[in-house]
Amino acid sequence: MKINDTFIKGLKIIEPNIFRDSRGMFIKTFTDSFFQENGLVIDIKETYYSISHQDVIRGMHFQIPPHEHIKLIYVPCGSILDVVLDIRKNSPTYGHYFSTEISASNGKVLIVPKGLAHGFKSLENNTNVVYMQTTGYSQEHDCGIKYNSFNFDWKCTDPKMSERDNAFAPFDAFESPFIDE
Repeated sequence: MKINDTFIKGLKIIEPNIFRDSRGMFIKTFTDSFFQENGLVIDIKETYYSISHQDVIRGMHFQIPPHEHIKLIYVPCGSILDVVLDIRKNSPTYGHYFSTEISASNGKVLIVPKGLAHGFKSLENNTNVVYMQTTGYSQEHDCGIKYNSFNFDWKCTDPKMSERDNAFAPFDAFESPFIDE
């Protein structure tokens, strides 16, 4: 495995070893000992996945304190354009976003720290996205920011979205409880 830092503090991309042979591929997405050896102490409390059609946009999601969490995200089937927005006050990258393609073929794992909003656009039908989190879901602490309110070009004229995601407040109206440490 290889860990790549991004320009947003704490946001990392793991490039796992991919083993290919005549049967297909084998990818290990999480090894606690490797993470700990590299200063990534991540205690997974909940795992779930979504299946999306092409041009589905999910996001921009996060949970507020005291139920904020670190997320690990990977795609075992299909591909996504993954987008992360820094919403930590006092962060030098507050309001900046990062995007990357995550797919079954590249095997990347994204580590999203606390204080970042996360979303993605599915690039093909039947895309599976797996989320591993350090806290369980809390409806009272579940929040989001409107996907098109922070100048990211999703390259999608007619996204398929939930009513909930469409109803999120825009970034400029959001009062963040997160502070960069």
